[in-house]
Amino acid sequence: MQRLLLALGVALAAPLAIAQKYEFAVAGGGSFHNSKDVSGPRGSASAGFENGWAASAGVGHDMYTHLGGEIRYMFQQHDMKVSSGGTKATFGAQSHIIHYDLVIHGAPRGAKMRPYVAGGGGAKIYRGTGAERAFQPLSNVAILTKTQETTGLVSVGGGVKFELSANVHLRVDVHDYLTPFPKKVITPATGASVSGWLNNIVPTVGISFTF
Repeated sequence: MQRLLLALGVALAAPLAIAQKYEFAVAGGGSFHNSKDVSGPRGSASAGFENGWAASAGVGHDMYTHLGGEIRYMFQQHDMKVSSGGTKATFGAQSHIIHYDLVIHGAPRGAKMRPYVAGGGGAKIYRGTGAERAFQPLSNVAILTKTQETTGLVSVGGGVKFELSANVHLRVDVHDYLTPFPKKVITPATGASVSGWLNNIVPTVGISFTF
């Protein structure tokens, strides 16, 4: 898995070699997922991830006046969950995201405020980190597992950069990371099924440095 992330990082970082202006950014914020219905012959339940927190670091580059790009790594902490009626099971989990976005700015470099939209893709690693137990509530519908799963990822978002000084900016943005439902980490029970994509909304606030 480490080799996959390294190879993806090298491939996505290649455009940085020709950048005219670099930006290093760190940020933190919340992580919010939607849930999906798991249904089968022995019942149905809602499965997904609890709200959590996220931290990220990224390197960007301005290729043209309004067009740039950014490679970003993000860590997220958010428990898995499955619930039905008044019954709920949770399990410790985290995820790792690496992606590259094209960034379109609404104002040129040097502006006091630069709104932007971004879109791209990458990979997301879901990891179950909780302690396994002999019995898990709602295991007749779905099982929360201590495994790891890598999925493709689509990234869309936008935000605003506010100039604090010549080389320092305050960044406020929100991204939606879309992935197929991770069926190895949240495993439907025999005969049960789940389909669709998860939306992971991540609002962040951070600081960036240009050089």
